[in-house]
Amino acid sequence: MGSFSSKSIRNVAVIGHGGEGKTTLCEAMLFNAKAIDRMGKVSDGNTVMDYENEEINRNISISLGIANLIWKDTKINLLDAPGFYDFEGEMISALSVADSAIIVMSANGVISVGTFKAVKYCSLNKIPMLIFINGVDKENSSYFDTLKILQETYPNKIAPLQIPLVEGQKMTGYINMLSGECNKFSSAGLEKIEIPQDYKAKYDEQKAKLTETAAENDEALLEKFFDGKAFSAEELVDGVKKGISTSNAIAVLAGSALTDKGIINLLDQIVNILPAPCERGKKMAYKENDQKVEIECDEKAPFSAFIFKTIADPFVGKLNIFKVISGKIKPGTTVYNANKSADERINSIMILKGKKQETVDELCAGDIGAFAKLVVTSTGDTLSDQSLKIKFEPIKFPEPVISMAVSSLKVGDEDKVFSGLNKLLEEDVTFTLTKNSETHETLINGLGETQLEVICKKLKNKFNVESTLKTPKIAYRETIKKTVNAEGKHKKQSGGHGQYGHCKVRFEPCPGQEFLFVDEVVGGSVPRQYIPAVEKGLRESIQKGVLAGYKVVNLRAVLYDGSYHEVDSSEESFKQAAYICFREGIKTADPVLLEPIYSLKITVPESFIGDIMGDLNKRRGRILGMDSLEGYQVITAEAPLSEVQKYATDLRSLTQGRGNFAMEFTRYEETPILIAQKIISESNKDKAV
Repeated sequence: MGSFSSKSIRNVAVIGHGGEGKTTLCEAMLFNAKAIDRMGKVSDGNTVMDYENEEINRNISISLGIANLIWKDTKINLLDAPGFYDFEGEMISALSVADSAIIVMSANGVISVGTFKAVKYCSLNKIPMLIFINGVDKENSSYFDTLKILQETYPNKIAPLQIPLVEGQKMTGYINMLSGECNKFSSAGLEKIEIPQDYKAKYDEQKAKLTETAAENDEALLEKFFDGKAFSAEELVDGVKKGISTSNAIAVLAGSALTDKGIINLLDQIVNILPAPCERGKKMAYKENDQKVEIECDEKAPFSAFIFKTIADPFVGKLNIFKVISGKIKPGTTVYNANKSADERINSIMILKGKKQETVDELCAGDIGAFAKLVVTSTGDTLSDQSLKIKFEPIKFPEPVISMAVSSLKVGDEDKVFSGLNKLLEEDVTFTLTKNSETHETLINGLGETQLEVICKKLKNKFNVESTLKTPKIAYRETIKKTVNAEGKHKKQSGGHGQYGHCKVRFEPCPGQEFLFVDEVVGGSVPRQYIPAVEKGLRESIQKGVLAGYKVVNLRAVLYDGSYHEVDSSEESFKQAAYICFREGIKTADPVLLEPIYSLKITVPESFIGDIMGDLNKRRGRILGMDSLEGYQVITAEAPLSEVQKYATDLRSLTQGRGNFAMEFTRYEETPILIAQKIISESNKDKAV
């Protein structure tokens, strides 16, 4: 395959709610363009885009799938993004380089959460959109009901380009709203017919709405519209294209991906009305001195490319998926990675069709491909000609909202597990690995439980090592509520020099101070050289409290007296005396358990406020305030970590996936006594085991 100029390329992200037929639609487009010789099925696990084991086993897309086809001398790069919430980062990766998006939705008269989110994201980021209403020939489907809800939700933005003809749950043809032609499917292709009588009223109604949408995006057409003059097909196309390019209009097509109906018309419209990379304007970049520069999609300009996805393949090695932003790239070129301040040599360039790779000699501005075996380059990096040395804006991924403790299933496999996870981090940058220094657990943090489970499955499939997930331990703390005096004496005679250390310490509550040691010894009852040993013994002791073995905080320890032996005293003896003093003193100082409190910022549609409030009350949460934001309510609240460890999953269930939240640690608070007793009891059981 030769290289294509920017004008002859379309980079299209296929996005939307899970299960609406995105992967099947991609399969149908590839088949009609003869990029594949037969259509696979998601249920059979043989589609081009879903080829990983977990995708086949679960019948859902998990990773971003990439393939290309040629239609009317135009190269269309398809970016098939998962619709499931846990893999939202894959959609964001696709949209970071796509020049337009096809949002796939079912013809069931309802705007699903995924469709709503996709439209919102594209609108905010000015990404041109085309909605494909899928499954118009399914039982209980209604194209017109679905179109109506879209027009009500997005007034004056919906541009219906087609009306499907459906007879007896079969799509038999369509009306082209731009040309006014009615086409019927036949064995020979398309047969032109008169618009059926029972469709004429709908056609007139939708033509009027299409005309209005086109007029709203072109001043000359708007003037003509108010004069009551009809638009030509070319004028309609021009007005719609202008609206789509600014995200002020959303084109709508319809068909059935599964039965391969309406796909050819979709491909035609991708070429006709969706923008080429060179029509999307300049892209902002930064020089190494942070000076802003604008990079134009021009194949004659110096080379630059953005890495938007990485695939960790145990056999092929690392594949960096990129979009050429400017210039051209050929094998044998040395380029500069400004993010890593290092050179990279390009040994080979590939284009992808699912898991299949085809080597090419050149890619031009606007095209998408893959580099193999780069040394330092990773997702979010910019590669450029030595004369440019620029960085593009990194992709803004959602922050992790759920954590699980990860460990190896087999003893001795720990290094293999964490080596595999670090390789998968290159592939999926929406999860992170952190080490909790207090619980000594390694935490895997991500966007949902399913994502974390899939990562563990990938470890097994790609690196043949098994891991296990469990709810993380919570780093509780302990403190005291009253002041006590305590005495610790370490005395031991074992032949020769003995051991003798004796100290008296006053333990006091000290809010806001983790641990404060004070020396008030007078008269030399504890020699100066042994006082640091007492402090060291106390600092080591606070790491394990007397209730459940958690760290003791908010404590002031005052060494005020003691005694020593000229021969038998030593630093170790006074350190042991401090241990004894701590254990005995804290027991009588009214010790209590503290739990971590987190602040939450929860964004939900107004209709779910009651459910969220009630749920937070059950979680011992406190509502601190509420603000309105574009039809949503932003609830600020606080809750104990133990009650919100899996809040991401629960919030999605409560809000049908429409809510999101962020949380961060605020402080520690005393744990209610009944809950504290349960925690202490469980901790003591673990110690006994």
